[in-house]
Amino acid sequence: MSADSPASLPDAVPSPEAAAVRCEALERYLGQAEGRVHVLRGVSFEARRGQVYSIVGPSGCGKSTLLYLLGLLDRPDAGRLWIDGQLMSASSDEERTAARCRHIGFVFQFHFLMPEFSALENVMMPMRKLGRLSPAAMVDRARGLLASVGLEDKTHRLSLHLSGGEQQRVAIARALANEPTLILADEPTGNLDVRNSALVFDLLVRLARENNQAIVLVTHNPEIARACDHVLPMRDGIFV
Repeated sequence: MSADSPASLPDAVPSPEAAAVRCEALERYLGQAEGRVHVLRGVSFEARRGQVYSIVGPSGCGKSTLLYLLGLLDRPDAGRLWIDGQLMSASSDEERTAARCRHIGFVFQFHFLMPEFSALENVMMPMRKLGRLSPAAMVDRARGLLASVGLEDKTHRLSLHLSGGEQQRVAIARALANEPTLILADEPTGNLDVRNSALVFDLLVRLARENNQAIVLVTHNPEIARACDHVLPMRDGIFV
């Protein structure tokens, strides 16, 4: 592995608690009539705290569809899904929104930062939505998270004035803002060069390890996949 490849991960210390996310026999169809496609075909899976899982496979095999179901951004056509032990597959939109805010952090290939806001303000957004901390506590936590990703000197810089690697590090800090049970990452390094890819991946994993969180990521990067605790190959809507 090259000097800029992801570092070997420290040994995980899984918690005996319930899985961060668990699903049974998830089915998902997309499209209508003759264009209807069976995207997920009875997928069962669980991710435990302190562990890193990579889902790999060709484009169109269902990886991102599964990630959106796990993140409560979409609903399955059949099957059951639990987040931190709570059954969510039949929950209301309000319950799903609350669970997503409290239990799930997202890191995407395109960071989706708000360009007119500073790095600090972007990291504070999930905390404001959850409403658990005072304004002063939110600022302190956001500053601490930005320091943990090496951006303590850029807290007030607008996100559009940050480099691609810096923007993705802000996105990691934002994903960790509410201390989620589960972190979902869809090609989190796909837009970065080799050095920044390794840096972002190692940061994400180190911080999740420290907080005993589960990470499920979709990646086409074989070095990042090999650095995870578990590699789950997917093809034609099932794990193989």
